[in-house]
Amino acid sequence: MERERLGSRLGFILLSAGCAIGIGNVWKFPYMVGEYGGGIFVLIYLCFLVALGVPVLTVEFSLGRASQKSPAKLYQQLEPKGSKWHIHGYAAVIGNYILMMFYTSVAGWMLHYFVATAGGKFQGLDAKGIEGYFDNFMLDAKTVTIYVLIVIVVGFLVNSVGLQNGLEKITKVMMLALLGIMVVLAINSFFMEGGEKGLAFYLRPDLERMKEVGIGKVIVGAMNQAFFTLSLGMGAMAILGSYIGKERALAGEALNVALLDTFVAFCSGLIIFPACFAYGVEVDSGPSLIFITLPNIFNNIPMGRLWGSLFFVFLSFAALSTVLAVFEGIIACSIDMFGWSRKKACLINGILMPILSMPCILGYNVLSWIQPFGEGSNIMDLEDFIVSNLILPLGSLAFLLFCVSKKGWGWENFREEANTGKGLKVSNRLRGYMTYVLPVIIFAVFVVGLYNFFQ
Repeated sequence: MERERLGSRLGFILLSAGCAIGIGNVWKFPYMVGEYGGGIFVLIYLCFLVALGVPVLTVEFSLGRASQKSPAKLYQQLEPKGSKWHIHGYAAVIGNYILMMFYTSVAGWMLHYFVATAGGKFQGLDAKGIEGYFDNFMLDAKTVTIYVLIVIVVGFLVNSVGLQNGLEKITKVMMLALLGIMVVLAINSFFMEGGEKGLAFYLRPDLERMKEVGIGKVIVGAMNQAFFTLSLGMGAMAILGSYIGKERALAGEALNVALLDTFVAFCSGLIIFPACFAYGVEVDSGPSLIFITLPNIFNNIPMGRLWGSLFFVFLSFAALSTVLAVFEGIIACSIDMFGWSRKKACLINGILMPILSMPCILGYNVLSWIQPFGEGSNIMDLEDFIVSNLILPLGSLAFLLFCVSKKGWGWENFREEANTGKGLKVSNRLRGYMTYVLPVIIFAVFVVGLYNFFQ
């Protein structure tokens, strides 16, 4: 069976960026920029993005394109006979499933908040009322389940139509709409009275603030964000790499995807900070920013219902683009492992996914007594920990070592694949860095992540 192909380069870049762009870009990156020194943090982050994110993304794209397989089978195509690299392939498959066990819930929340905002559910509520709305929504297992089911059904339906006519076509429309909505929202925030203080806090380089937080903490924060922002280590990007031709060298494509991902994260801050400062609201990080702080602001601004609805459309698109790309990964793995047709893979996974998503949905209500990391934690925290702290860093390390090791695919093979086509090439001078320095940095990200988590 011949491998399906994406129809265009733009489709590939938007799909890869869609996979990388998630809700973390919105609720974490702007907050870190504001807290960690403004423009200086952005500079440090960009350095790490080029030094860390882009090389590992190039590795994943190369493995996919060379093998023409999903993570379930890519190692078997490329590894030396008798080696055991392919064990990581199965861990990557499991990672995709665990990510979707909780990320479908996040996408469902966004969708619900769009409907609630457009329907005027927040009008007339004060800050306490909005907080109460969020708490009640999370306790309402039935409503959350309905929205998660909508996300899952739409995701597998789009993917069942085919790679070009389903996934690529829909993602292109969603991503271009997402970028357009962001620009409109950012311009609206610019012109809010008092918003310029928020822009100054967000963008002005502030060495004093950086020293206050601690330079080490800022550097580790930038390194972590640069590494995790691109969804590396589960093989989702390798699958997208397997759908493209040999016309373009892969380092340039990886750089384009990283910059688009950063643009969205950066623009989120241009939307959020002026609005928060204009209305004297503390800028928080995490879900409370999205579900409590911002609805409160939209309640108070002229045409707030329209701006709030647009904001939650943007967030829904950001979440759905990731869901569609990772569902494609799950489908590709099922096809490679079991020889199913695309439609059969969508049907079986479409039945399996709601069952796998239930622990996360019920973790906030019926199963809230399960607190894996002590009081206040929930099932979603455990699932997120497995993916973010274990599968992504260790998976990235495995992919990288496979490409630079003589016992794996090897540097020459990797470089030949990455450099096939026009565009930015991987220089042979990077061999020492990618073989000895980069694996140590990734291992450090893994260890520091564990240390910070359990602190």
